[in-house]
Amino acid sequence: MVKVAKDASGYILALGPLAACALMAQHIPSIYNGEPITTHVDWFSSLGVAFALKLDGLSMLMGLLVTGVGALVVIYAGGYLHGHHQLGRFFLYLLAFMGSMLGLVLSDNLLMLFIFWEGTSITSYLLIGFNHTQKESRWKSLQALLVTGFGAVAMLAGFILIGTVAGTYSLSEINLSGDELRSSPLYLAMIVLVLLGAFTKSAQVPFHFWLPNAMAAPTPVSSYLHSATMVKAGVFLMARLNPGLGQTPEWSWTLTIFGSITLLLAVVIGLFQADLKRILAYTTLAVLGMLTMLLGVGTELAFQSMVVFLFGHALYKAALFMSAGSIDHEAGTRDVTRLSGLRTLMPMTAIAAGLAALSKSGFPPFFGFIGKEYVYKAGVAMEGVQQYVLGAAFVGNLIMLALAFKVGVAPYWGKKAENLPKKPHEAPVSMWIGPMILAVLGLVFGLFPQLVAGSLVAPAVSAIEGQKVELTLKLWHGINLPLLISIATVAGGLVLFSMRKAVWQRADAILERLKGFGAEAAYEKIFHGTVAFSKWQTRVLQSGYLHNYVFIIVATTAGLLAWALFNFGGLEFSLNWRDLDFLVIGLAVVMILATIIAATSDTRITSLVALGVVGFGVALIFVYFGAPDLAVTQLLVETLVVVLFMFVIARLPTFRALSAKATRVRDAVLALVFGTLITVLTLKAMTIQFEHPIAERLAEMSYVEAKGKNVVNVILVDFRAIDTMGEIVVVAAGALGIAALVAMGRGKKEDEPS
Repeated sequence: MVKVAKDASGYILALGPLAACALMAQHIPSIYNGEPITTHVDWFSSLGVAFALKLDGLSMLMGLLVTGVGALVVIYAGGYLHGHHQLGRFFLYLLAFMGSMLGLVLSDNLLMLFIFWEGTSITSYLLIGFNHTQKESRWKSLQALLVTGFGAVAMLAGFILIGTVAGTYSLSEINLSGDELRSSPLYLAMIVLVLLGAFTKSAQVPFHFWLPNAMAAPTPVSSYLHSATMVKAGVFLMARLNPGLGQTPEWSWTLTIFGSITLLLAVVIGLFQADLKRILAYTTLAVLGMLTMLLGVGTELAFQSMVVFLFGHALYKAALFMSAGSIDHEAGTRDVTRLSGLRTLMPMTAIAAGLAALSKSGFPPFFGFIGKEYVYKAGVAMEGVQQYVLGAAFVGNLIMLALAFKVGVAPYWGKKAENLPKKPHEAPVSMWIGPMILAVLGLVFGLFPQLVAGSLVAPAVSAIEGQKVELTLKLWHGINLPLLISIATVAGGLVLFSMRKAVWQRADAILERLKGFGAEAAYEKIFHGTVAFSKWQTRVLQSGYLHNYVFIIVATTAGLLAWALFNFGGLEFSLNWRDLDFLVIGLAVVMILATIIAATSDTRITSLVALGVVGFGVALIFVYFGAPDLAVTQLLVETLVVVLFMFVIARLPTFRALSAKATRVRDAVLALVFGTLITVLTLKAMTIQFEHPIAERLAEMSYVEAKGKNVVNVILVDFRAIDTMGEIVVVAAGALGIAALVAMGRGKKEDEPS
């Protein structure tokens, strides 16, 4: 496509997500009326996996963001990566990621959701590490994959627990089984495991560090991941499972505490950043904390503010990221301390960034103002210790306003910057049209909030709460406490923005010193410790010596056998010495002596003869206990083995003691332990009967099924015909091998000169 369409490839490829967006949008009336669109196709019925899709209010909102914003990002990427030799590969990764994310939000089966969840992890790994020639890109993409992958494994375990308790993996049915899940003794384990997956994906403390580091990705990736897709997947999962797992103190306080800590930590660290993309990354992190915190509050107002905030954030954050990428593309730097006065050189980008920054700051009449107002309304409605949420939201919004101005206003106003790496000019249309559309939508939806109140926001809130919700969004609610808090937020944010040069840069040195004690430092220690442990383990287990491999295998097997022995009642077994006579005891003594001789002999022939004595002794025991067929097979195999070994060892050197005495003692102890375990387990097995003995059944079937009166013959020829054929093949192969060796020996003698 890229080779054929060239500069138009972004526009053409954007038609796919646009078509998907339009296809979903046509179902808005049905979703508004409470009629979700579902489809169900059996997949792995035995595992409870079905290809089940559900388009309801929440998946509609997320799906429109995934496809709508995705289409604009595809167009933007065509201009941003214009002429890149791997642009086609980039589009492949991006569209695959988009498809995985769309499948995730539409899934109505937990296990299928997990498959798409991992699809987003793998494709985001490819996107973050797209500039694979750079060491930083490879390291940061691996970091994102490992952190989110760790959470995904825990989340899968949580899904299995949920499916086990609910008796189904259908999300719709699980959310109807909330009382059963919450009353289960496994409930705490469920929420811990599921939240590990959600927290790692949405970068909640202490897993927050990977998200800013993902800025190693190209800007189109950052704008898409941070605004509408991957990082919101964890928030989406928590919202989706809220009817089933929510409404408990464990769920509520966990989300509230971790969300608020993430919010406050992110905005504080964001203050000291100079890179445009990293500033935006930390504000995304803060918003994710805000959304998680609101989900934890669990009131209807909190859910409403969460959905409004999520929708508004997707609009302005994608616009700001793409605007920052345009600056980097045209000016050659993202360092905000070097950027100023770009409004005359990049007017369209400046307008889009300015509108998006005002929406992000919560200025009326933008949609971001409505989102902030609803957050404050939810906070004011709380009582007691829960009003801590209002304080956290106030501080977070205040600092985010300053950061929004730092990214969307500071680079474009003031004196024109000099000595930039490149002479800046306006970006191509493909790079400013997307930010402009999103920024203008933030203004339009702010002026006319009813355009989305009933069609998108209310159905999404209904899906989260698990019941029908009516919602009316207004820009103006009169003079009230939330408005006064908003005014204070704006005033405080502007003051903080004006102090950016005097305070922020000085505090950066303090933040740099604290890095060694943060979550990322702990991750790196764990990572490098794991690598070091793996190298040590490899040196020990993969030493290259067959002797060590055999010892480890036998020792591990002995340990597992010992566990199995005690798991089935310990050393309790019955042994009737009266069933044994002197002949059997004599054979056993001879075989034990032969074994000792084989292990201690200095010559190979002596050891071989001793082993032959053991084998023939086993054959005699078979004869004694009435198994002539086994005895004959044992005699043939033992004879062939002894003869075959005779030909081989004739050319081998004598035994030499290559191992230390301590090693030989260790091996002897292990052999004694292993042999004792096998003996005890054999005796134990004789006392355990899981099913009715099959001997009687075989005797009954012998004549009826196989028309044979000799039960042993029928078993060998009919019931175990393949096993018997295998034994014949083994004997024949051994005979052919001996014949070949004999023939080889004769040929060499004939060739010798007389």
